[in-house]
Amino acid sequence: MDQGNTAFILIAAALVLLMTPGLAFFYGGLVKAKSVISMMMMSFGAMGLIGVLWVLYGYAIAFPAAEGTVAPWSIDFTALGLTSLLETPEDAAYPPLAFVAFQATFAIITVALVSGAIADRAKFGAWMIFATVWATVVYFPVASWVFNFGLADDGSFAYGGWITHGMQTVFGVGAIDFAGGTAVHINAGAAALALALVLGKRVGFQKGAHVPHNPPFVLLGAGLLWFGWFGFNAGSELAADGTAALAFVNTIAAPAAALLAWLLVEKIKDGKPTSVGAASGAVAGLVAITPACASLTPFWAIVLGLIAGAVCALAIELKFKLGFDDSLDVVGIHLVGGLLGTLYLGIFANGTGLIYSGSLTQLLVQAIAALAVLVYSFVLAYVIGFAIEKTIGFRVRNEDEVAGIDTIVHGEEGYVLSDTRG
Repeated sequence: MDQGNTAFILIAAALVLLMTPGLAFFYGGLVKAKSVISMMMMSFGAMGLIGVLWVLYGYAIAFPAAEGTVAPWSIDFTALGLTSLLETPEDAAYPPLAFVAFQATFAIITVALVSGAIADRAKFGAWMIFATVWATVVYFPVASWVFNFGLADDGSFAYGGWITHGMQTVFGVGAIDFAGGTAVHINAGAAALALALVLGKRVGFQKGAHVPHNPPFVLLGAGLLWFGWFGFNAGSELAADGTAALAFVNTIAAPAAALLAWLLVEKIKDGKPTSVGAASGAVAGLVAITPACASLTPFWAIVLGLIAGAVCALAIELKFKLGFDDSLDVVGIHLVGGLLGTLYLGIFANGTGLIYSGSLTQLLVQAIAALAVLVYSFVLAYVIGFAIEKTIGFRVRNEDEVAGIDTIVHGEEGYVLSDTRG
């Protein structure tokens, strides 16, 4: 067993776990002051809930080990509860539980991302029910489509991972998604759009009506996200090697370029570059580079970042034009950014992209992967959210939303400026 690589994976897992508290700060700063506890609790609720579900059965769904398993939804019953993974095989490069821990953090952050679309108006209990069902029937299977792959002794495709390896048997190349552009960002963005449609618009929804209450929180959250993202991207190599180093450099280059591009668009469009724009631009670049971080030269990573920053800065305006209330721009940043990064590989991926191979095959498989995850996640998220709304109710009452839902849902205030209890 390679102790160096084992340490690398465990540290990467810790970095990715830190991203969820970072997301809580990022999202928490964007909502109104009387909803900050509710917003941050949806991220922390996801940490508790998905952490338990992953150990109980999530890993068993996402990483079925039976050869010949190519179905989009299957389960390895021997892996339930992780008991069968406690011992490390003599020839293993790292303990199986190190990989389990790393992938657990992906599941947690993906579910937490969805919550940004329903800020200021969602019941915590309904959110936890949605997160349970959506993780079970959407995230865990989609993670298997992307991250679970195995090769037979002769090098042929054997089981799982139809997105990244299954299409290789049909098209000669599989879709590239190194760290989760489809499984994480398109997946979460599509679910966020579905929930935004189910819950409807916030009271008084219009451009300029809802402003971030705490931009320093937003910047802190973005900084923590960027820091954790090095584990997200470089850690996905599962080894401290040159590919991890390339992913690391691209995780600097792309979000840095995206930050600048977003600020430039803000300056041209609105006259002033904002701190929230800087934070959002960095996150947009991080989203876009996620699937592509190991398959682009740093130059093309910068180009991707510039495109993602500019396009996502414009895409967040779509909710006003199309009339859906994606509160914290999960669609504009994660769905659009994920699509950009995934499709960009069809043109610029090292070796197989159009500019290197002269073939559009890589672009075709990237598009199939993106569309499959988008449609699957959107449809099931809409059905789950609609069922919850029509039964126990997903949305708080309008008067509670206007007053601020922290005290109604959690019995707490984010900012206690004076103690009147005596």
